[in-house]
Amino acid sequence: MTTSPPSLERRVRAVNDAPVRSGADFVLYWMISTRRLDRNAGLERAVAWARELGLPLLIFEALRGGYRWASPRLHHFCIQGMAEHEARLRDGRVGYLPFVEREPDEGRGLLEALAAHSSVVVTDDFPSFFLPRMVAAAGGKLQVRLEAADSNTILPLSVPDRSFNTAYSFRRYLQKTLPDHLGNGPVEHPLVGDPLPPFPGLPDEVTTKWRPATPEELADPDRLTSRLPLDRAVGPIPLQGGSRPARDRLSRFLDEGLPGYAEGRNHPDRDHGSGLSPYLHWGHISPHEVVQTLLEREGWTPDNIPEKAHGKREGWWGLSVDAEAFLDQITTWREMGYLTAWRETDHETWDSLPEWARKTLLEHADDPRPHLYDRDELEEARTGDPLWNAAQRQLRREGVIHNYLRMLWAKKILEWSPHPREALARTLEMNNRWSIDGRNPNSTSGVFWTFGRYDRGWPERAVFGKVRSMTSDSTRRKVELKDYLKRFGRP
Repeated sequence: MTTSPPSLERRVRAVNDAPVRSGADFVLYWMISTRRLDRNAGLERAVAWARELGLPLLIFEALRGGYRWASPRLHHFCIQGMAEHEARLRDGRVGYLPFVEREPDEGRGLLEALAAHSSVVVTDDFPSFFLPRMVAAAGGKLQVRLEAADSNTILPLSVPDRSFNTAYSFRRYLQKTLPDHLGNGPVEHPLVGDPLPPFPGLPDEVTTKWRPATPEELADPDRLTSRLPLDRAVGPIPLQGGSRPARDRLSRFLDEGLPGYAEGRNHPDRDHGSGLSPYLHWGHISPHEVVQTLLEREGWTPDNIPEKAHGKREGWWGLSVDAEAFLDQITTWREMGYLTAWRETDHETWDSLPEWARKTLLEHADDPRPHLYDRDELEEARTGDPLWNAAQRQLRREGVIHNYLRMLWAKKILEWSPHPREALARTLEMNNRWSIDGRNPNSTSGVFWTFGRYDRGWPERAVFGKVRSMTSDSTRRKVELKDYLKRFGRP
């Protein structure tokens, strides 16, 4: 049994009890959510197995067409990352199998066929969407050891023994715990080091039945996916997927967006958002890389950390106010959402909301609504609120909403729906359908914050009860919107 390096000790788990197979052809890394070749715990673990066993390594990255909310928007972004991987691995010693279904269910049985030639299979741990069920089902089918590796967060998800109800309590826990893990993430370049045996090629029975996507097909996602039953209304977006665009975006943010971030990030007319959420969701960039790059730019050392954890948003890192504001978003808020998803399997249900929030919303469920809109009116941005319509148009065109307006967007769906339960279902559905970073613990926690998760009771008012409310009028007074409304204020 291979021994994990310190960076992986709390990040790898066995999915099944099957043995490591002797006399196999290769080690298989099944890439499903950590879609990158750097700072990837699953890839690092697979490389360790391949070196110990003296076997070649095959990276298998698949994209099927039958998942919920599948659309050209999601497929194109993912395939762009796959094209980058194919180009990077084309002339190397590691095998790469990019498989995109061209017909529904075309990929059925491919994982089992590859596993039959593998000594061990390693995949990614991801705590949300259909992936936990898919990995568990694979563990029950495969006759070879299956392991899952967590590359999701700075603090390994297995470390906390509970989830947290408030940002303050989680932030205080992080401040006590995180210093021991900051320099102990997945290695930067897992494929660098002692060379692996060259991959000899895929077995004939695999390539005969399941044809890998060619470089030409990966360069033309429209043609590659033309026969899949995708949601064609949700078209591709200008944003390009892949690790290179992700790093370009990180560099641009640190140069241009971070200065003034603390004060400017809530203003849609100012370009201070990081823009990294889609890349973090698709695994095209590691949170470790984001945080490490920022800390290096700021000249940070562990000596900056105070002796006691205080749970405050500012002052713990010993950095500029802008850097600390961003670090609070990518550590406290992002990691709290992932931890909730990891520890609470019902985290996307109404019953997972705090008891006080459910109670107050149901007590006000019969309150008169100022307006009631059906799903089509909301999806098509046909409400009487120009600001909300602008946010929905941005979501439809770009796959994202400015972070501050995303809160207003969800709060108004609650106000305009006939019942809070239906409002939650609508918000999740619209977020997951249109957002390039939807179907993600961080995205889901933002939706549930709208309904009271991680929050406290506020003065009671109609429809919202004690759940925090937001209005378009107050938003217009607080943030700069002139240019934003010029861009998205009209169909």
